[in-house]
Amino acid sequence: MTHSNITGKASPRRFRHATMRDFPQMQKIYAHARVLMAASGNPTQWGNEFPRESVILDDIANQRTMLLVDECNGRERILAQFALCPGQDPTYATIDGAWLDDDSYVTIHRIASSGLARHAARDCIKWALKHYGNVRADTHPNNKAMQHVLESSGFARCGLIQLHDRPTDTTRIAYQRHEW
Repeated sequence: MTHSNITGKASPRRFRHATMRDFPQMQKIYAHARVLMAASGNPTQWGNEFPRESVILDDIANQRTMLLVDECNGRERILAQFALCPGQDPTYATIDGAWLDDDSYVTIHRIASSGLARHAARDCIKWALKHYGNVRADTHPNNKAMQHVLESSGFARCGLIQLHDRPTDTTRIAYQRHEW
């Protein structure tokens, strides 16, 4: 996963857990993602307030946030970030459709790319599949970019779920991929 870019030669990509020191840069990446989502016809999935600061800090504190990083010109860069949540996700307990199986799984939430390198979100998904095998995710019906990334990564559309943490705009398309 070595990629070069217009600003210089980049080192191989690697994954690491986020620390509180990463929080300011992570906030910038989420802000960038919200702008891109709105510009591509998906202004309501995260709106102006999601993911909430308290959720991001909790993800970091509980070692759920993974960062895809590289080095360019001697400085580490965050290329993408996501929360990797083990155990049953309460949001996924009810689905209009069917999951591929009832085996244990991890869920990818809050994935965002910094825009510094191509295929960063896809690399995050590949990493999760390699390390956990059975992965679930969901995205807004208007988030065509994430639907494309999930489907081109071999995920199956399993149905629709409803979020519990939002007052409106709660329907999400649910996906799963299980490496048997």
